[in-house]
Amino acid sequence: MLKDLKISGLVAASALVLGGLPALAQEAPAAAEAVAAVAVETPTDMVFIMNSLIMMLGGILVFWMAAGFAMLEAGLVRSKNVTMQLLKNVSMFSLACFAYYIIGYSIMYPGDDWTIAGIFGKFGTAALEAVGLTRDAADAYDYASTSSDFFFQVMFCATAASIVSGTVAERIKLWPFLVFTLVLAIAIYPVQGSWKWGGGFLDEAGFLDFAGSTLVHSVGGWAALTGALIVGPRLGKYKDGRVTAFPGSNLPLALLGTFILWMGWFGFNGASQLALSSVGDAADVGRVMANTNAAAVGGAIAALILTQVMFKKVDLTMVLNGALAGLVSITAEPLTPGLGSATLIGAVGGALVVFLVPLLDKFKIDDVVGAIPVHLGAGIWGTLAVVFTNPDASLFVQLKGIVIIGLFVIVTSAIAWLVIKAVMGLRPSAEDEINGLDKSELGMEAYPEFTNR
Repeated sequence: MLKDLKISGLVAASALVLGGLPALAQEAPAAAEAVAAVAVETPTDMVFIMNSLIMMLGGILVFWMAAGFAMLEAGLVRSKNVTMQLLKNVSMFSLACFAYYIIGYSIMYPGDDWTIAGIFGKFGTAALEAVGLTRDAADAYDYASTSSDFFFQVMFCATAASIVSGTVAERIKLWPFLVFTLVLAIAIYPVQGSWKWGGGFLDEAGFLDFAGSTLVHSVGGWAALTGALIVGPRLGKYKDGRVTAFPGSNLPLALLGTFILWMGWFGFNGASQLALSSVGDAADVGRVMANTNAAAVGGAIAALILTQVMFKKVDLTMVLNGALAGLVSITAEPLTPGLGSATLIGAVGGALVVFLVPLLDKFKIDDVVGAIPVHLGAGIWGTLAVVFTNPDASLFVQLKGIVIIGLFVIVTSAIAWLVIKAVMGLRPSAEDEINGLDKSELGMEAYPEFTNR
């Protein structure tokens, strides 16, 4: 009934306006032209407005993921290093955003102005459109505002940097880590990102990565793996052929961080549709969000069951990382699967975590929060899984993209880590590491009323 009344009202209003136009034209031709112009231009205005809106809302949700990473890491490190992890997260987020503004955005999205066509973008600082923008002054009136696009993209850059933090936690000094963050945000992330999202050679080859299983997550994972190998494990982690467990300080915080990340992923994937200006776009955004949730559910359930079967007890941290791995797995293609397929893709990601965590320990690769299995392992799987649901995907091209980006990030990250190690050093002294970085580097504790473990 209400819908019928709304339709009748719209029809009546349209008839009134159209019926009144002839008289209006006789009395005030300029006014008639203005009304006609509005009738023509409003749909394009709505394209610009709605596309800009979804990227602004998506950017806010992806920003909220920074809190998720901080809480997850704070919960999974020991209490003597919690303040350091919190400081690293807020500092690296700020530095990554600043670096992306100064140079990263222009390198990643050069338009037609490449320094090396399809391979390296342009040098320049990101610039927003004018205050009080008019249609004819918009950079892309038929698409969206530059400011909303930049805001959305800068949040992705900060996310890639966050992945590295948890892996090398508890045994790396603050400033060397922040210097690496700058290198990642200025060069490593934007250069490889331009190859696909900036219209570079991988995009031309047909490589598909909807929201960044490879371009964001495996990039962070490769950088984290390289860092873990160069920095080495925490003192006492691997001794006499045994793996010593270092339980996290606060599992409720880790759980909260996981749910915050889960929520933020709806913006991460949903807004990567980059449009909300048609019926199809609106339906697709909803589909992406539903599949994103289904994959997280699949990852959590797979880890829940597997840890019970393999270890005879369910491991909460594995279940949390299983959900996150499901989210990473679906990120490369959250649109084309159905709910069942999305759940299965996420379940494989969750299973990978359960198998990869102990595998890393066998090779004495110390990953404090499990970021390598979650972001690298599931990122690779998710990028390959695109071929199962998207008929436009080629397995060879997907493999090509994974290998090229992986090699690029490994080489550039290794150079950065090794140069920083030679110039500044990476690790604190053994005494400082044993006492905890909160006291030794910062002089403050997250839980001063309790005895640190």
